[in-house]
Amino acid sequence: MRVVLATKNKGKVKEFNKYLQEIGWEVISLDQFPEIPAIIEDGNSFSENAIKKATTVMLATGFTAIADDSGIIVDALDGRPGIYSARYAGENATDEENNLKLLAELQAVPDEARTAKFVTSIAFVSPDNNEPIVFNGECNGVILNAPIGDGGFGYDPLFYIPSEGQTMAELSLERKNQISHRAMALISMKKFFRTH
Repeated sequence: MRVVLATKNKGKVKEFNKYLQEIGWEVISLDQFPEIPAIIEDGNSFSENAIKKATTVMLATGFTAIADDSGIIVDALDGRPGIYSARYAGENATDEENNLKLLAELQAVPDEARTAKFVTSIAFVSPDNNEPIVFNGECNGVILNAPIGDGGFGYDPLFYIPSEGQTMAELSLERKNQISHRAMALISMKKFFRTH
């Protein structure tokens, strides 16, 4: 089955393909549909944003569509940056600017209170049945006082995973693809469609 992933990010398409080819899916990117305009993510939650993106792409292409929305939730900041993770320091903020803003906001917070989690919601919408199905994944960690590691992107260098003894940015890609929030959501999605 051919499925459109609501992204032009080649790395993400590759990652989704790795999981979903096992259930006979071929994931293609939005690159193949240049006529679809950018989708405004104005939902109040990760799942609302993912559903909006997947539904828009399904209606525009006629193909089954999947979309994900991810971010970081920091307990000491009442769940911020949350759905604003990618644009925390402003609309076109770089990863570095977002990280600096997060560090500044956590400056007075003691180490033991810097708990956080990465969260992903993946929405699946099919033309046969417009009722979206959402799969969620989480990865728990702690926000460090300074970045460590040069792998990954976004908040990965600040996100320390105690069970791994490393930040998300230090993990091998292989390990990251086993334990990340997106991996957890993809695994539950794969399990669901194996039995449905």
